[in-house]
Amino acid sequence: MEKTLVLVKPDGVQRGLAGEIISRFERRGLKLIGLKLMQVTDQLAHTHYGEHKERPFFPGLVNFITSGPVVAMAWEGVNAIAIVRQTMGSTNPVESDPGTIRGDLGVNIGRNIVHGSDGTESATRELGLFFSADEILSYTRSTDQWITES
Repeated sequence: MEKTLVLVKPDGVQRGLAGEIISRFERRGLKLIGLKLMQVTDQLAHTHYGEHKERPFFPGLVNFITSGPVVAMAWEGVNAIAIVRQTMGSTNPVESDPGTIRGDLGVNIGRNIVHGSDGTESATRELGLFFSADEILSYTRSTDQWITES
């Protein structure tokens, strides 16, 4: 099973969209294995967005992600990363398809509501930044047999 990180960014939390976003991933069949409301520190933001530190938009990323609480989530499922990315839509909400989180709820790239890991390496790294090992659960849902074939 694949694991991935999703963040409801400060704009999504402030707009009261966390519950809807969680529901969308649950309806896709993903299993929630970690969840917390937290304030991203400046240090965590710099580490999380470190790959962009030389880009001109980096200070804005850090300022935004630290501007209010985020909902950090760990999700698990077959093809979890691809499912999350498809469900979120394109980074730029204007280019996102209707039916995606960003296509339905976003307006511009600077306020695009959610973050999701873009690959297996980044998922592992990002999950380690936002969750300790004991904060990610392993359990069986009674519905698992109805979501994926064995």
